[in-house]
Amino acid sequence: MWEAVRQANTERLTPVFDRDHPIRATGDMRNWYTGKPCERTRKSHINVCVYDSTWEASDAFALDDSDAVIAWVKNDHLGFEVLYVYRGVVRKYRPDFLVRLRNGEFLVLETKGQDTEQDKVKRRYLDEWTQAMNAHGGFGRWRWAVAKIPGEIRDILMQGAEARTGRTQHAADGAARRR
Repeated sequence: MWEAVRQANTERLTPVFDRDHPIRATGDMRNWYTGKPCERTRKSHINVCVYDSTWEASDAFALDDSDAVIAWVKNDHLGFEVLYVYRGVVRKYRPDFLVRLRNGEFLVLETKGQDTEQDKVKRRYLDEWTQAMNAHGGFGRWRWAVAKIPGEIRDILMQGAEARTGRTQHAADGAARRR
C-alpha cells in the first residue's frame, strides 16, 4: 500500500544532500587506522584500500588494472550512504566501491555473493538514488551494478554504458525525495 501512495504522489525525483556536508571529496578525508587487511592502490585517491573480503581485494585489483577505469575508491569512511527503509526501520546502505569510468560515467559497485530480500530493497533505493542524480544533471551520469560472482567485475567494466544495471521495476523511497 505504501508504494501505491508514494507512486501516486510523485512528480519527479530530487536528490537530498547532507545538510552539513553536501559535497565531499576524497581529498577531504582524514587519516584513520584499521586492523583490517589493506593494500596500496594506483588509481584510487586514497593511498590504500581496506578489504572486507578476498573478493573485494580481487575487485580492487581489477579496478586498478582496468583501462575502463580512471579512478575509484573503496567506500570506507567516506560517508557515502543511501538511506533505505526495510521492515519499517530507516537504515544506511554503504555500497562497496565508487568508480569514475573512462566513458565519463560514475559507477556505484557492490560485491555481493548472497542475495537477500534486504539486498533487493537496498538496490531499489540505490536505483532511485541514481535516477535522482541523473535527473539533477549536475554531477555527471551515474549507474550502478552488482558483481554477484568473483571475477564478474571485469565484465561489468567492459560493458561500459551498456553495463547491466539490474534496474528494478519498482523504486522505493531512499536518499532521494519524491516531490
